[in-house]
Amino acid sequence: MKMRQGHTTSLDDLKFRDAFEAGDVPPAKFRHREHVRLAYIYLCESDQHAANVRMRSALLHFLKVNNVPPGKYHETLTRSWTDAVRHFMDVNEPSNSSDEFLARGLQLLNTELMLTHYSREVLFSEEARRRFLEPDLTPIPKNKITESTG
Repeated sequence: MKMRQGHTTSLDDLKFRDAFEAGDVPPAKFRHREHVRLAYIYLCESDQHAANVRMRSALLHFLKVNNVPPGKYHETLTRSWTDAVRHFMDVNEPSNSSDEFLARGLQLLNTELMLTHYSREVLFSEEARRRFLEPDLTPIPKNKITESTG
């Protein structure tokens, strides 16, 4: 299992990733926690840019497989949450799985977290849905740790 800054994925994480990418995870079983989990897995396996590309591709495929209009995809939310997961990975002790990472009581499970970085007007705009917009309230922390895979 690959790692990033000491973080690793579990066999269950890899099974989840494979099932999601194969289109075997139904929409009712893919909520906020699973979005964060997938971001953690991709960040363990690749650098920030590649994780963002993989998230976008996987989510667009998920929408297509489930006959959901592609306009449901939200670029700013996707990238911002991946950035937030990366931040928490960089500043916390390494985890051996997404479950361990999320069990630490991190703010990542708070679906309102992005509203501390973005105003509702910006975050829920059509422009933010189509392309990534930087936060208009407070930046998502960027760490000095080198982007690399283990």
